[in-house]
Amino acid sequence: MPITPAPESSPFLLPAEFRAAVAQHAQPLAPAAPPPGPLRRSRRAAPLARESARRAARADRLLIADDADGPPPRHVRPRRIARGGVVLLLAVGGALLLGSTAAVTALVSGGGADAAADAQLFSDAPPPVAALPVPVMKQAQVSADICGVPEVMTALEAHDDAAAVTAAGGAEAFRLAVAEGRARCVDLADPTRVWAVINKARPYSPVDYRPTGLVMPDGVRSIEGGALRSDAASALTALVTAAREAGVGEIALESGFRSYQTQEGSYGRQVAQRGQEGADLVSARPGFSEHQSGLAADVVACAGECGSLDDLAASAQGAWIVDHAWEHGWIVRYSEGSTDVTGYSPEPWHLRYIGAELARTYHDGGWTSLEEFFGLEPAPGYVG
Repeated sequence: MPITPAPESSPFLLPAEFRAAVAQHAQPLAPAAPPPGPLRRSRRAAPLARESARRAARADRLLIADDADGPPPRHVRPRRIARGGVVLLLAVGGALLLGSTAAVTALVSGGGADAAADAQLFSDAPPPVAALPVPVMKQAQVSADICGVPEVMTALEAHDDAAAVTAAGGAEAFRLAVAEGRARCVDLADPTRVWAVINKARPYSPVDYRPTGLVMPDGVRSIEGGALRSDAASALTALVTAAREAGVGEIALESGFRSYQTQEGSYGRQVAQRGQEGADLVSARPGFSEHQSGLAADVVACAGECGSLDDLAASAQGAWIVDHAWEHGWIVRYSEGSTDVTGYSPEPWHLRYIGAELARTYHDGGWTSLEEFFGLEPAPGYVG
């Protein structure tokens, strides 16, 4: 059958330069000279010659098909893509094998800043996941009841309050334990302890309680002849002596211990003068007065003659008490601004002994009431 010429647009019509290049490279290879040696080695050259002949024949068929006037035989495939295209296809295929669309984009575009931007824009890969923060585990400190400390219990049984405070870890640790409910063995209602809290909501039990070991403080002028508990008496002697040595003048004891019966008379006189509501601001009802514990002292300033309770605040002795009483275990029990908590008007003359360590912590912490110091509810008025 005659072969019809191929149209000009035939995809199998190859340029003349390409046909010449194919013809040049398709020349049969000259058989290599047989290497010297035995015949069994020279036989290896025969396969090489046959391969060269096949390559030459294939090139001739391609040329014939290209020059023919009809379509190429079905067994003749179109020419391969130029070498540059092959390289590109191989590169794209490698990139696809890597599974990265961004890599393909970079290869096609030739790299650079634009390629990186395109790769980032069209990448179908998920964005990088930031490393999750590693949680920091902090071990919570377990707050133990101080009553589990053998030394605390030993000190309490010996009625050594100062040793109990020290064994608890110091005054601040002791205070925190009480305020946080971690001191079940510490009874704030026990009037025999220096940390006892007596107020309008916390009466004595029994109501006519009377302390033992009452003594007069050495070297202290007593106006009414009131005594104090022995530990408080010694502490008041130290306070009065320190004030005198500091050159601020004499401090005298106006009133110390008052029995339940004595307080009945004192409170009754206040009611007669001020009425019950007014009396409750300046005087405790019987069974509710700190003076009944033997740990409270009303003091006055003396300069030859002694002044009244109301004169103390404006005196040099009064100022010294505010700054230094805590150094000897004493605090001003009813301070300015604490009436809503204590239930009493300010009394700068009313001192309360709580021991040296607790008094230091009370002062350093800026406390103004024992209720707040030990985490108790305010007691501004009587119940019932």
